[in-house]
Amino acid sequence: METLETMKGPVLKVGIEDKVEPSKALVFGLQHVLAMFGATVTVPLVVGGAVGLSGSEIALMIQAVLLAMGIATLLQTTIGSRYPIVQGSSFAFIPGLIAIGSSLGMAAVQGALIVGGLIEAAIGWLGIIGKVRKLFTPLVTGVTITLIGFSLADVAVKNVFNFYADPSGGTIARATLVAVITFLTTVFVALRAKGSLKAMPVVVGAAVGYLVSVPLGLTDFGLVKSLPVVSIPRPFPWGEPAFDTTAIVLLLFAFMVSIIESVGDYHAIAAVTESEINERRIARGIGSEGLACSIAGLLGACGTTSYSENIGVVALTKVGSRYVVQVGAVILILLSLLPKFGGILASMPAPVLGGLTLALYGMISVTGLRLIKERVEFNDRNTLILAAALIAGLGAPQLPAEFLAAFPKIIASILESGMAVGALTAIVLDRLL
Repeated sequence: METLETMKGPVLKVGIEDKVEPSKALVFGLQHVLAMFGATVTVPLVVGGAVGLSGSEIALMIQAVLLAMGIATLLQTTIGSRYPIVQGSSFAFIPGLIAIGSSLGMAAVQGALIVGGLIEAAIGWLGIIGKVRKLFTPLVTGVTITLIGFSLADVAVKNVFNFYADPSGGTIARATLVAVITFLTTVFVALRAKGSLKAMPVVVGAAVGYLVSVPLGLTDFGLVKSLPVVSIPRPFPWGEPAFDTTAIVLLLFAFMVSIIESVGDYHAIAAVTESEINERRIARGIGSEGLACSIAGLLGACGTTSYSENIGVVALTKVGSRYVVQVGAVILILLSLLPKFGGILASMPAPVLGGLTLALYGMISVTGLRLIKERVEFNDRNTLILAAALIAGLGAPQLPAEFLAAFPKIIASILESGMAVGALTAIVLDRLL
């Protein structure tokens, strides 16, 4: 994203407001779906596995995510920024969703997304975005993004060894083999592949890992057979939403990170398309993302954000039409109506996810560290803030559950989130020092 923000925008072959003939629009739209598909589906797979959802429930969540992301993309390209930006599941929400889902249940996840989305929408549409951005300096943002990746390290490693599905350890050898093959395939495609294939390391890695896991007996297709061919996702699949203050506060930190990332993406797509960027357009974009997150909560999905991968697709193809992106959104919505498709993804073995996320989560942390390296001066003040925030963010989640029980519930929940503790520490020190 940082590279895109500073690059000179190429001359587009197809402008933002240009129409494309249907056959080409379908191909270009499908390309956008493929570019974001691996990452956006990984979020419900990881969250569902970590909070103990069944295979059919994970398939249900994948359906909801595809529908929510399709709707979010349509909102962004119509009433939002009106840039050719694809919306997908945000990795920033994973730690909070797992923490809330594990302790309070998925109904509390729904409630936190609905309320948090409305708050994000207000931040955008009421013009508060400028004040929020001032709190998240490059130092604060870099620390927070770095800690997101670090906080997910145990989830990635547990998936590598198939811990969630088989805590007894009976499948460790087979699981490790699948995870290593998946990881090496993903890395090879990312570093060595040519053309459009290079933009899809997650999709290719997942496909190879999935195929390898079948003869090793790690895949169960019984779920796929039991699901209907077509169905429409319904609102509140996890029951009536629970509006828990602790859950809402905890997830707000993820919303703040998502906002900052999206603002950067708006600048990036403006540079790539050589189009105007102003506060009004940014405000509308953040407002639509907030509304989309509330809709995601209603549907039982995950939080949404803009996808940098698809800005890369625009830069590569020089097709900047938002109508092409809208075709991609319609494809996502159509896929959400096919439960068997969601079932195939939900039956993906945990070691495949482990191999994928070993690299993906590490890249999140590296992105944060790169942001700090490129945008933050390493003087005594900034070094002290960075050191304190990282140690606080890494150390707080290690506190034993019995010790956290001595704190008020909302404080204990924040202490369990390394991202929240690190962000708060960095913000307070950045304001005081």
